[in-house]
Amino acid sequence: MTKIKICGLKSIADINIVNKLLPEYVGFVFYPPSKRFLEHVQARILKDKLSSLIKCVGVFVNASMEEIIELVENKIIDVVQLHGDEDDAYIRELKLKLPENTEIIKAFLIKNESDIKKANNSLADYILLDNGLGTGEVFDWSLVSKINRKFFLAGGLSVDNVSKAIELVKPYCVDVSSKVETDGIKDEKKIQSFVDKVRSI
Repeated sequence: MTKIKICGLKSIADINIVNKLLPEYVGFVFYPPSKRFLEHVQARILKDKLSSLIKCVGVFVNASMEEIIELVENKIIDVVQLHGDEDDAYIRELKLKLPENTEIIKAFLIKNESDIKKANNSLADYILLDNGLGTGEVFDWSLVSKINRKFFLAGGLSVDNVSKAIELVKPYCVDVSSKVETDGIKDEKKIQSFVDKVRSI
């Protein structure tokens, strides 16, 4: 069954929603320009209330390794997602410094086939295919046919198109954020509908 990641959690209310619905992953954003940015202290409070059945992914954009390592070692996040210009050299070094078996997801903005080639060759444990940094828009899914490894699919997914996405590109995990919000706040009914749709396939 396709796994689910609800990204951009910011509040105890958000945590209460996901603890009921149990997606496999949630995302905490540690990128200051983002409207979903979390301070480390806030993230600690939220993680302490998060179900142990859910993996917490920390989302970073060109962050220092020290920040990432601190969050992993303090058990505020379980998985690292790199959404910036981090290359294989960065990933290789980070893996050596992180606790053993810490998984890394590398995000790729997919515009053409060369982006697909880079994604296929990444040293990360998983890749995430997206349209941009939180644009809420889909990219050309036909390009995904050339991916030959497990991937997270992001970018504009909603209850209206996630079935088609899963049928067409068969992602390991679907990643949603803005399309399960109302006025910038996570909406329990929208998250429930999204989760139900994915789990019905």
